[in-house]
Amino acid sequence: MTERPEDIAAREALRARQGGGARYDAETAPHDDLLLARRGTAYFARKLNELRDADLAAQSLRKGWTRQHLIAQVSQEARALAIALKALREPLIAEEAEWKPDLALAATLPSRALRHLYDHSAKHLDVEWRDLPADRWNMSLTTLGGDMVTARDTPMIRAEMVWRAAIDLGNGGRPTDVPRDLRQHSAK
Repeated sequence: MTERPEDIAAREALRARQGGGARYDAETAPHDDLLLARRGTAYFARKLNELRDADLAAQSLRKGWTRQHLIAQVSQEARALAIALKALREPLIAEEAEWKPDLALAATLPSRALRHLYDHSAKHLDVEWRDLPADRWNMSLTTLGGDMVTARDTPMIRAEMVWRAAIDLGNGGRPTDVPRDLRQHSAK
């Protein structure tokens, strides 16, 4: 995905209007992958918000998982990536360093709390991407699943997960809703 000159000009104009206090992704960040992840996050949020609270306990399209489990998993993956990214730029506080995800427990949260968990974890991850210095994007970290990846890989990992999870909510998300660039990447 190549940025169009008018998109670059629009972004520069926005930055000029926002002034010096605004913070942005590092120039070395994988901007196209971040865009796919951020759009997937918004798409998942939209599909989640289309569901009534009572609908969250229903089965998802993922075998053996309720929608509650799916929302909890997507949220905990975001939190784990955010913590791993933060560790690349500064020491973790004790709560972060000792955090252990508990999917079964998180899936029992009331609907409102589960929705807030998703929202907060998505924002936390986005802040960590935005605050990651240019020289840290090629550093290695360990994912929740135990894989060693670079910080540069995390937006695409998140994009694939969140788009797939949005479809797995089973309330109208379609594979054709997934951006072509991501479908082509996932097919490799």
